[in-house]
Order: sequence, then structure tokens, then C-alpha cells
Amino acid sequence: MTFFSRLPRKLIRQTQGYAALWLIALVLWRVQNWLPLWLLGIAFLPSLPLGIAWLRQLRSHGDRNPMARSLVLTGLYPFWWHLAVFLAEFAGLHEVRAGLVSTGLLGLFLIGLAWMVWWLERASRRIERSQLDEVLRGGTLLVSPASAVEAHEQAARRRYWNPLDPRAWYYGRGSRKLKQSMLATCTYGMAFWFSVMTVSQIRGCRPNDYELPAGGGQQKTVAQSVKIQKVIRRKYVVNPYSSIKFSVPPIDDVKLQLQEATAHQYVVGYGEGTGAGFAGGTQRGKVRLIRLEYDGGDWNLNFGIGGDNNMLLEYGLLTQQKVGDKTEAIRIAQLAGFPSDKSPPLVFITGQGSLSISNNEVKVLREYLIDKHGLLFVSSGSQHFHNQFLALMNRVLPDVRAVPVPMDDSIHRIPFAIPSFPYVVPHGGREPLGWSADGRWLVYYHPGDISDAWADGHSGVSSNIYNGCFQLGANVINYGHVEYAKWLQARGKSK
Repeated sequence: MTFFSRLPRKLIRQTQGYAALWLIALVLWRVQNWLPLWLLGIAFLPSLPLGIAWLRQLRSHGDRNPMARSLVLTGLYPFWWHLAVFLAEFAGLHEVRAGLVSTGLLGLFLIGLAWMVWWLERASRRIERSQLDEVLRGGTLLVSPASAVEAHEQAARRRYWNPLDPRAWYYGRGSRKLKQSMLATCTYGMAFWFSVMTVSQIRGCRPNDYELPAGGGQQKTVAQSVKIQKVIRRKYVVNPYSSIKFSVPPIDDVKLQLQEATAHQYVVGYGEGTGAGFAGGTQRGKVRLIRLEYDGGDWNLNFGIGGDNNMLLEYGLLTQQKVGDKTEAIRIAQLAGFPSDKSPPLVFITGQGSLSISNNEVKVLREYLIDKHGLLFVSSGSQHFHNQFLALMNRVLPDVRAVPVPMDDSIHRIPFAIPSFPYVVPHGGREPLGWSADGRWLVYYHPGDISDAWADGHSGVSSNIYNGCFQLGANVINYGHVEYAKWLQARGKSK
């Protein structure tokens, strides 16, 4: 093509080198999530000036060449799409990021579909022209109309298998081009869907191992007390005849100082160790709040800064345990990549829309809850999500039935006593549900949108409710980590 032959070799070499670097960065970002955001910025941002350079070349040499314009725009699409997704994630706009991912994927599908239709039409016409040339070379049309009809009948009796040939026998006798187009569209759609599902399933197959923070503690209810700090009032003797002048503080400015404090009579955690944490943990270990991504709905409701990251920070303040710098999100399939002794003790899931969970994801979730001793912490954001989640649990734990979690259960008493169940909107009722096995909770389900209470503004609820939701969240997170630490200790002793 003349347009590409006129391009500067320097631009082509720069594009080839950058494409390789971009692909490596994309794999590390999407599959392993190893690279920090600032390094990803170095990898993704150059696509903007490089793309502008290509558009300038297109304007100078290829503005009258529709094929060159289509190829350049198609090539720029994945680079600029992922750049927009990265910028949204870097800015903490998780809802915008989710929208860009879904709409960008739809755009990629449509672009691929357009190129498939174009290629199919060219291939079909090429086959038809070659068949017509074959007839002309044989001189069939020049002999007699009867011989032409006979040649046509012979061709009709021949069974063609090539799907690019409109005369293929499986297209039938009528509307062959339409049937060919429908077959190609369905095949492309299934191939695209299979590719997306494959990438989503293998994404992050080896995530970062989860390590408990080192330390120890006891499982008791935190006692609160009010301490009064004794203040000795100063007495001033003023000599009115003295040559030294100074201002005497008014009596109203001398106030009794009251100090209210939460008296931790013990360290929050489990096992023998120094500081709040868990026996068997490591110095680099931290409590992390990991959210599950899923298809079909808004998995990122109240995600990140200004959302459940508030809960993670509050957990660190309430328990004095080391916590992660930010919340995280992984696909359900990634749970299979964690080793049993370094798996997340708890994962969080919420939303308002539908839950589209594959059979393989159901299997991974069941193995996580039972074999890896995990806990699923759920917040319902709508009545629809409530129904969707109950249906999901019938698939994940078909032999376990949900029961109300009593308020005197340890999960509601340790480390903070919850006097009454706090909720924002009772989408699924006014009492929590739990799925239990072998004496522990596998799933803790909050039907009243607890993540809304964690968000900035707390959805307008009173301080009693959102403080109760923070304490309840801390209880559930602590419960999951304590049960996991007990399980690791029991495994270590049995070996």
C-alpha cells in the first residue's frame, strides 16, 4: 500500500518497539497486576503522542485512502482505549473505569465484526471470480447454451466444503449469501466470547500471596471507659501597686479537661505474639480488604477511595492491626491461584445488578470457602441483588441453608459489642444471614447495604448507624482472620 511505503522508517521502528513494550506492560497489569501505577503511566502515556504522529501522517498522505485510514484507526483503538482505562483507574474513578472497560469491549467487538464482514465479502468475491475465470478458460459459455447449463448442473452436484464459497452445500439452495453471513457472524461472536472468557479466567492466575500481620491477641469484647484527667487550677495573686502589668485570665477560660478514651484491656488479634496481629503472621503481612469482580452487574459499587477503603482504614484504627494501603479487586477465578496457607481469609462482594457467575467460578468459590477456609462477606445493594445472591448460594453451597445470625453470636460481640443490627436500607430483610459448616461461618450476608454506610457521606444515616456498621465490619473482618489463623495453626500441628 502506497501510504505505508511513504511512512518514515523511524516512525515504524518506534511503533514496533513501543507495541512490544505496551503489550508486556498490559500483560503484567491485567494478568499479574505487578506494576505500580506510575510505571504503568510511563508505559501507556506515550501512546498519545505516537498516535497523534500517525494521524498527522494519515492527514498528509492517506486522507484519500479509506483502507489506510481504517487500518490506522483500528490500530490506535486498543492503545487509546487502555490509556483511558488507566487514567480512570489512576484518578480513582472506578465507575468510569468500569464503564470504559465494558463500552471499550463492545467497540472492539464491533470493529472486529466490521473487518470480518469486509474480509468475508472479499474472499467470497475472489472465489466467484476464480470460478468464472475457470468457466471462461474452458470455453463453456462459447460453445452453446446447453453446454453451459450442463456445466452449471455439474457444479451444483459437486459438494463444496469451503465456508468462504457461497456454493457450499450446507448453505442450501436459497439465500446462500445471507446464510453465509449469519454463520460467519455467529462463529465470530462465539470466538470473541470464548476469548474474553478465557482471558478473564486466566487473569491473575498467580496473585500476590496473602500474609497475616505478625502479632497476637485475645478474643474478648472491647471495654470502653471514660477517664477524667485531674486539672490543678492555678491561683493568681495580683498586686495592684506593682509596676509589672499582666493580664489575668478570666475565670471562664479555666476549664475542666475531660479525656474520653477507649480502654483496650487486651490486644485485638489471636495467638501468642507482640502487638495486635495473628500468630504465624509475618512482619510484612497486612490485613487486606479484597473485593470480588463479577460479570453482569456493578461489582465496583462503593469501591476504593471514598468507599470500602474507609472500612479498611477504620479497621486499622479500631484494632491497631497493620492494614493494606488500599483495597483490591480480583476475579473469582483468581482465588484458585492462592496457595492454601496464603489465601485471603475474607473476600467482599456487593452490587445492585445481576450476578453472572460461570460454573467454573462457582467451583472455585466453593473450594475457597470449604477447602481454603475462607469467608465471604456480602453486602446487598438492592432487592434484585438479594435474589441473585440467594440463587448463587444455592449453586455454591447446595447442601447448606442460610440461617439468621443471632446477635449474641461471637461475630457480633468480638471485638465490639453490637447492641442492635445496623443497616442503611433493608433490601433483603432486617437481620443478617449466614451459611455455616463445621462450626464456623462460611458466608456472612448483610441485607442492608453496609457498604453505603462506609462511603463518604454515609448515605445520610445517623452516626449511630454508620459507626455501628464500621464496628460490625471490623467484627466480620476480624472473625475471618481469626478463624483462618486457627486453621493454619491446626494444620501446622497435624503435620
